[in-house]
Amino acid sequence: MNIAELFKFKKTVYSLEVFPPKKAGSIETVYNTLYGLRGLPVDYISVTYGAGGSEQQRQKTCEIASLIKKEYGIEPVSHLTCVGSTREELRGILTELKNAGIQNILALRGDMPAEGPVSMAFPHASDLAGFIREEDSYFNVTGACYPECHVDAANIDEDIENLKKKVDAGVTQLTTQLFFDNEIFYRFREKVEKAGINVPISAGIMPIVRKSQVERTVAMCGASIPTRFARLISKYSESPEALNQAGLSYCVDQITDLVANDVRGVHLYTMNSVDTARYVTAATESLFKSVNKA
Repeated sequence: MNIAELFKFKKTVYSLEVFPPKKAGSIETVYNTLYGLRGLPVDYISVTYGAGGSEQQRQKTCEIASLIKKEYGIEPVSHLTCVGSTREELRGILTELKNAGIQNILALRGDMPAEGPVSMAFPHASDLAGFIREEDSYFNVTGACYPECHVDAANIDEDIENLKKKVDAGVTQLTTQLFFDNEIFYRFREKVEKAGINVPISAGIMPIVRKSQVERTVAMCGASIPTRFARLISKYSESPEALNQAGLSYCVDQITDLVANDVRGVHLYTMNSVDTARYVTAATESLFKSVNKA
């Protein structure tokens, strides 16, 4: 199923993300996660691109996405990066995905390698999106966006100009990088609409439930920490149980506010935690049911 269709008949779509394990031979961990997520009322599940981009990791992504579709009856979205890949390599990956019945792809540039020469046949995610659409109309292409600006963009206006190129290349839906301040998302959404970008945008939300997540997450994505959230972390940082509960509550509050302000989708970065996904889903399920009844 083309997930673009979901946004046509649902006011707010709810989705989750899982990722392949980094260590070889530990694929069972994500299988256990998916088994634990069974029965949750989600519209689709995305699978991140294998860490390091190796052939083995790419196969894991395809394997997990195929399992989600065939065993759990949920539509998967497979991440695909292009940096360092040739046209021939990407054609081969697209063939594998199509043979596995995977129709939806999140087109990403990927991280630039720290050392060594790399193929730049596709310097931007927009180049990958256009390539996929030209190669095979079977695929639906989605994309990423950054409410607090992509790290490589000079400013938010330049970033939105680049985002427009991505949508013009054929991207049908966008998912944001994670953020902790909804006001940043609302300002970004307004700017995007003024730029003529009218595809649905899902808000990417990650519950912070451990102290170790804070610095790592901020360093990874550059998300700012609002004062209210910083106070929460400071107050409960020495009590893992309290911080877990406070982090989950903050996440639920974020989603509640987003749904009340007509967000088109909420995408939960689960970090492969069944407990987190089940808690947040149970706490917000009635919200999605309510808005989607109309």
